[in-house]
Amino acid sequence: MPTLKPFPSAAAVAAALLVLLVAVPVWAQPSSSPGGSGTSLSGGRGGYLGLNVGRSSYRLPCGPSSLTCDTDDESLNLYAGTLLGSFWGAEVGLLDMGRVERAGGRTRARGLNLSLVARAPVWQSAGVFGKLGTTYGRTDTSVQTGGDIPGGSENGFGLSFGAGISWDFTPRLSAVLEWDSHDFRFAGGGRDPVRSTSLGLQYRY
Repeated sequence: MPTLKPFPSAAAVAAALLVLLVAVPVWAQPSSSPGGSGTSLSGGRGGYLGLNVGRSSYRLPCGPSSLTCDTDDESLNLYAGTLLGSFWGAEVGLLDMGRVERAGGRTRARGLNLSLVARAPVWQSAGVFGKLGTTYGRTDTSVQTGGDIPGGSENGFGLSFGAGISWDFTPRLSAVLEWDSHDFRFAGGGRDPVRSTSLGLQYRY
């Protein structure tokens, strides 16, 4: 039976990265007051780094005779973006959607995402955003001998989209609440979505 290699918990990795993201703006000196349009993530130009941690949901069957079926796990998204203007930008991110139990085995999805981002301020430091792009993903599925779901690895491109809200704490640091959907190829089938709801931080440089 093929097995998946162990990997660090998304929560453990996220904790270390969050410390870095929070520490950098503490050392940095803001150039204007919070919510100013010149440095806010909701407008203007510049680059930013982000880290989102949340909960993923795999839309996959577990098999008719499966006694174990847990299709939710931790999700992690580490990304970088650039603001091309007051309302548009682009992002590239590394995704880990966690691993889930299916038919006595495990399924894991990871990927590299590229998205166009549209942003708009709605009230003072608050804003909304939407994303549309593609994810090049890899999935690994292990199964027990005689299992009723196919096992193996698959990779390929799939559609991605999402939306969320943001809040600027300082001219450089923002919090985000985000919902995303990424299509992955899985063994024995076509593309199926893995969706996540997450909280994160973005730091503009």
